[in-house]
Amino acid sequence: MSKYRAWLLLVATTLFWAGNYVFGKYVIMEMTPLWITFSRWLLALLLLIPIAYFLEKPKWQIVKKAWIPLIGMGVLGSIGYNLVLYSALAYTSPTNAALVSALNPAVIVLFSVFLLRERITWLQTSGIVLSLIGAFVLITQGNFGQLLQHEYNKGDVFMLGAVVIWTLYSIIGRRLTSVPPITSTAVSAVFATLILAPFAIAQGIDVTKISPLTMTGILYIAIFPSVFSFIFWNMSIRAIGISLAGIFLNLIPVFTAIISWILGERITGTQVLGGALVFLGVYLTSGMLNHRFERSYFRSTSD
Repeated sequence: MSKYRAWLLLVATTLFWAGNYVFGKYVIMEMTPLWITFSRWLLALLLLIPIAYFLEKPKWQIVKKAWIPLIGMGVLGSIGYNLVLYSALAYTSPTNAALVSALNPAVIVLFSVFLLRERITWLQTSGIVLSLIGAFVLITQGNFGQLLQHEYNKGDVFMLGAVVIWTLYSIIGRRLTSVPPITSTAVSAVFATLILAPFAIAQGIDVTKISPLTMTGILYIAIFPSVFSFIFWNMSIRAIGISLAGIFLNLIPVFTAIISWILGERITGTQVLGGALVFLGVYLTSGMLNHRFERSYFRSTSD
């Protein structure tokens, strides 16, 4: 896959995930995080399984050998991330949740240092620190005194946990090269659905209280963020790597803010400031500034 095609897929991925934040805010009013997660993957499997079977024609012997990382992907990406995300949306706005999620690229680089032994520069280190400051601005609404008072928005704190979970999921997906991306998404979703099923049945749900808007939201979440976004993400990180693909996650809060603004949500100055700090930090963490310095240096020496 060319890098340009991967970039296009990542733009679509982030747009669909932005819709997940917005629809999730409405759906969480009528369904529990457990049932949202369970129903989205149960419905998504109706598309994922035939798509994986006919397009990739996976070799099941290879899939069986990779059952441990596939279960890990199911527990982290399909279950853990979504449960924490929808729990967060019960307490915070879609825009704030998306802005905190913009920490993902910086956290991916940070975890790559400790888990994959990758090296980072002082600029990237500065970017990680700046991103964290931006996240604290969002979480405390600009009042850093809350850090000492232990009064936080639960939703924003949950989103920090979701960022860590997604980072671990992405690292596993990047290293799992033996199983095709659509197949790995489908199989990990099967494991996730089987694990969630007894808990969902025990909790129960009153379908008579589910509105048409919630049903529309679930269908959207099951088709676009669950099927297409996960497939596109796993295809892209294998084509261009986690760190570069992670930069595109910054589009999620942009798309989320635009959609939320269209639907009537007010964007505050604190959100703009916190988001700007996160974006600037991610820009430094991505190493793009280092590359510009290197290009400028080589041009000056060649002249």
